[in-house]
Amino acid sequence: MVAFDLGSNTLRAVKFDCQTRERVKEYEKIVKTADGLQESGEIKKITIEKIVEAIKEAKEVIDAKDDEVVAVTTAALRIASNSEKVLKIIKKETGIDFKVISGTEEANYTALAVSERLKKLGLQNEDFLLLDLGGGSSEVYIKKEQRSFIKSFPIGIVTLTQKYNSVEQMQESLECETKEIKKFVDEIYSNFSKPKLFVSTAGTATTLASFKLGLDYEHYDHSKVTGMFLSIGDIKSALSKLLSMDENERNRWVGVGRSDLIISGISILLKILQIADFENMVVIDDGLREGIAIDKCNGLEAKII
Repeated sequence: MVAFDLGSNTLRAVKFDCQTRERVKEYEKIVKTADGLQESGEIKKITIEKIVEAIKEAKEVIDAKDDEVVAVTTAALRIASNSEKVLKIIKKETGIDFKVISGTEEANYTALAVSERLKKLGLQNEDFLLLDLGGGSSEVYIKKEQRSFIKSFPIGIVTLTQKYNSVEQMQESLECETKEIKKFVDEIYSNFSKPKLFVSTAGTATTLASFKLGLDYEHYDHSKVTGMFLSIGDIKSALSKLLSMDENERNRWVGVGRSDLIISGISILLKILQIADFENMVVIDDGLREGIAIDKCNGLEAKII
């Protein structure tokens, strides 16, 4: 089956084998869905064209014509005033019907994929805090004592980058921007003990892991990145090195059009690690697209039984 995830920054698609529970083919492209959304409240016409082009390209790359397709979209389309129009254009031009899902649904699907991957890696998958740092929102999922606590926050690397005039100004505002995350985490910690593992998924975390491995954007390898542990020292060192590079060099490592976003993402990630009281984290590449694929596979298996 094929799963599409249209995020606030990136379109991700995967061809997924329901038997092996692994990727067969995958596709990813930066489309900056939320570009300009902070100012206008709408998805721009040029952005819609980019999204349509990327979806068509993804269908070719992963050979989606004979597979069942499930497609979801998240924060940017949740808040855009023209989201209904955008989704109609996408369906007309590509044939794919995207469903806007809530932050809670997004967190649950992502946690499903992450939990399955942690189990395959032999890591703790019953007692963890998961951060999914996205382009337009961030989801925090805490699994503790067979209970799950989920909350979506309107904090994303695209929206925060475009909200402030500089990275320095954004960094100075992080205390205020993340106060609701702190409140949520503090409340869970006060009723339950601190989770054993901090897990981070999405582009900021995977780029940091790839950078530590010495793999630039063109040579990214999810199989090497998934399961990597990064310390706060690793993250601060990467931030320092990236800031010292000129734009062309930084683009080589993080991808064209992601330079300022990654710097913002690292700053947000460090702040949330501090809030959660962790010195290190494990990086998992699996996310929303894998989660909706696994959920669909589970449904198909249930029908067969």
